[in-house]
Amino acid sequence: MDKKISPRQLVVMFWTFFKIGAFTLGGGFAMIPLMKAEFVDRLRWLKEEEFLDIIAVSQCVPGVVAINSSVYIGYKLYGFLGAAIAALGTVLPSFLIILAVALVYNEIRSEPAVQKAFRGIYPALVVLVLAAAINLRKAAFRNFFDMVVAIACLIALLIDVHPIFVIIAAGTTGILSRMWRKRWEEGDAP
Repeated sequence: MDKKISPRQLVVMFWTFFKIGAFTLGGGFAMIPLMKAEFVDRLRWLKEEEFLDIIAVSQCVPGVVAINSSVYIGYKLYGFLGAAIAALGTVLPSFLIILAVALVYNEIRSEPAVQKAFRGIYPALVVLVLAAAINLRKAAFRNFFDMVVAIACLIALLIDVHPIFVIIAAGTTGILSRMWRKRWEEGDAP
């Protein structure tokens, strides 16, 4: 890693991930728009294409997308120490909140206000995930072929094809497409 790590940068990274972890309900997919707003738009630590690649890789490897993304971003920006600090910043708020809720949940779970709050939160989570998809559309859909792959994946998921098979098929399609385009550019395509 050629970038020198400063204590201030690590504190900013930790605090950014801590805020995202603390104020995002619904898990990793709901964190995507906040991560993009912070790391691409506000801090400009990543380009939109890099962020999209990080999200794609984070979804393809085992584990929680929020942790995978934060570790990847932290490592890309600041190496191993950055990955550790980013992961800690992401999980610490959830750990503290779950600990606090676990201590009082049995007493408050039947409260009407708590039940109504959860009913209001669920639709908001769907909108957050949809907003992430809309914000990343420019980087994701660079050409007509990308749109076709996305539509095919959506149809496959809607007819209950397992997401693992959809990911494998989309990845294989991307690899084959890139190989074919490279051959075409070199003049070897049929």
